[in-house]
Amino acid sequence: QFALQIYTTKLVIFFNIVALGLIILVTLVFFKGHLRVSIVGWICAIFSVCVFAAPLSIIRLVIKTKSVEYMPFPLSFFLTLCAITWFLYGFSLKDFYIATPNILGFSFGITQMILYLVYRGETKALILPDSNNKVQLEQFPNANNVQQSTVNQNQEGAMNYGVAGMISNSQVVPSELNV
Repeated sequence: QFALQIYTTKLVIFFNIVALGLIILVTLVFFKGHLRVSIVGWICAIFSVCVFAAPLSIIRLVIKTKSVEYMPFPLSFFLTLCAITWFLYGFSLKDFYIATPNILGFSFGITQMILYLVYRGETKALILPDSNNKVQLEQFPNANNVQQSTVNQNQEGAMNYGVAGMISNSQVVPSELNV
């Protein structure tokens, strides 16, 4: 856990200081006038598309598990609103480095919201690692059904501390309702 925090901190420092400093240095030294504006505009447009495309990585998991548990609707909704707002701002200024990436942001946001609407009432699937480090899916009923399973003490304690993903299948004790 601590090593992951150090790695994340290094990435944040690298991207926020080193990469930004390198972009500023290269554009100031090697480019002048309108070409500099164009290059910085394209760099910003690429980063803007990356921001909107990042939540799309969860789509595969949503389709595979048939559950929107890992894709919160408010994130998709507000990213879409943000894209619309910035598109209108860029379009009003006739700044297509602002407007163009937000067209993609709008379409990505709509895609996520449609996916949410399609899978919101489906059964949830729990992703559990098996002994071969492969991932398998176990289907569980949605919140509308009142079925429960008995959980042993170790698993319950692990869930309280957020490490339920590390629990093997052999620790789950099914109740009569789920059999």
